[in-house]
Amino acid sequence: MYPGNKLIAYNTFTITALLLTNFLFSAEAQTNSSYSATQVSKVWVSDLGNGKYKNPVLDADYSDPDAIRVGDDFYMVASSFDAIPGLPILHSKDLVNWTIINHALLRQPPFDHFSKTQHGNGVWAPAIRFHKGEFYIYYPDPDFGIYLVKAKDPAGVWSLPVLVEAGKGLIDPCPLWDDNGKVYLAYAYAGSRAGIKSVIALKELNSEGDKTITTGTIVYDGHETDPTIEGPKLYKRNGYYYIFAPAGGVSTGWQLILRSKDIYGPYERKVVMDQGKSTVNGPHQGAWINTQTGEDWFLHFQDKGVYGRVTHLQPMKWIKDWPVIGVDQDGDGKGEPVMQYKKPDVGKVWPISTPAESDEFNDGKLGLQWQWQANPKATWSFLNPATGTLRLYTDQIPDSASNYWDVPHVLLQKFPTEVFTATTKLKFMPNLKLENEKTGLIVMGMSYASLALKSDRTGISIVSAVCKGANKGKGESEKVIARLKGNEVYFRVTVKKGGLCQFSYSIDGVNFTNAAEVFEAEPGQWIGAKLGLFATRTNKTNDSGYANYDWFRIN
Repeated sequence: MYPGNKLIAYNTFTITALLLTNFLFSAEAQTNSSYSATQVSKVWVSDLGNGKYKNPVLDADYSDPDAIRVGDDFYMVASSFDAIPGLPILHSKDLVNWTIINHALLRQPPFDHFSKTQHGNGVWAPAIRFHKGEFYIYYPDPDFGIYLVKAKDPAGVWSLPVLVEAGKGLIDPCPLWDDNGKVYLAYAYAGSRAGIKSVIALKELNSEGDKTITTGTIVYDGHETDPTIEGPKLYKRNGYYYIFAPAGGVSTGWQLILRSKDIYGPYERKVVMDQGKSTVNGPHQGAWINTQTGEDWFLHFQDKGVYGRVTHLQPMKWIKDWPVIGVDQDGDGKGEPVMQYKKPDVGKVWPISTPAESDEFNDGKLGLQWQWQANPKATWSFLNPATGTLRLYTDQIPDSASNYWDVPHVLLQKFPTEVFTATTKLKFMPNLKLENEKTGLIVMGMSYASLALKSDRTGISIVSAVCKGANKGKGESEKVIARLKGNEVYFRVTVKKGGLCQFSYSIDGVNFTNAAEVFEAEPGQWIGAKLGLFATRTNKTNDSGYANYDWFRIN
């Protein structure tokens, strides 16, 4: 059993340390209100440059998106599960061009629990709202309860997580500050923890929005018509309460709208978008956004298997107080997704921008695309602006780890699209008193593959490894590819459609040699495959070896 109300009982030292972490991290965050982009992707750009865009607007795994507009700015959050930093904050001026500006969660509580890998656990579908000059993010941890973090500036310091309600199986919360002074929270249940699913419920919150004050009431049961209904987003318009909710399953579902004049129901039901004749399977779960010019739009995900749940943008309009999402070809009030469309009218044209992918490691801070597999330690890495390198220290693999699925100090980012190449340059300085220090490039999922440098008493080898069934505790199969005369090398992975990965290496950065067979990437637990870097050792020591990574480039 997990502890209950003691989950958030931080001691003074822990609070001080986390506040310091928040302060130091926020100093690195972009605080400029323009949020100017520093790079444009070389592999996926949604903005077609002619007044139109193509879907997905984000061809990467930003699952369960929720978004709001504040003035002329749009902000989006997404699920992050056990990856840290978590709760990514994305910003856009036009709903098409997005950049990552921050993370709202720098360490995930309970801290000891998330010091180990917790695949599929942690931050599930969050909701972001703006109320009385503050940004609120409610996020669920299906094992511990519903949390709240707040900030005046979304690119600045976010508050420590406050446990709004402890409990197992409470998921997908979304608040509503009603015009009658009451504060409501819509949510769903995870069947794996709660023993029930396919229902939507409401609780009331206190005026501060940080504690529940009622036991909760089920307001809709989807067992007969809308199995696996979840992810509610709560709105009010023209006297109606609306619950936008996905139903029918992650890869096969539809977008459902519930409406009622009374927040507790009864609710009318209408399916307003499904796949139709499009190629977009299971289009659902997301956010209704209204532009400055009065247009309505809807952000949602599509499950693309190994690539995760990518983000689409659909036009939306209201007809007789029901929303219609996508394009309604036959006029029945149910739309289907568009693949190209006119960009939203936000009053002006904004420059093309995309989330960070490549990283030169030159400015003393990691790009916001990077996440660890658990709450990080300071001794895992060092960014040296003097040399423009990321130094990864070889931390010891946990005794309990069967393979890298269970190694917390693996630094990863999302697949940026379906077809791309990732290349990195590194220099390895192992501890000569140790053996089996290892560093390199990895594609991570329920099965994974890597290309690495590995030390022994006589020098350094290039080794490839594959682990099938990593999530089931299976062991690696490792193969020596070549002996390295020096300690510098270029590693590359070329990814083709279907997640087919070809690793290669080079001594001069020009001529690359394929290493091992093509590896078919697999998704992780509720996420797409990821790629990134690692540095490990199997032995205890008084001083680890390390690797200096000069850059990491997506092309």
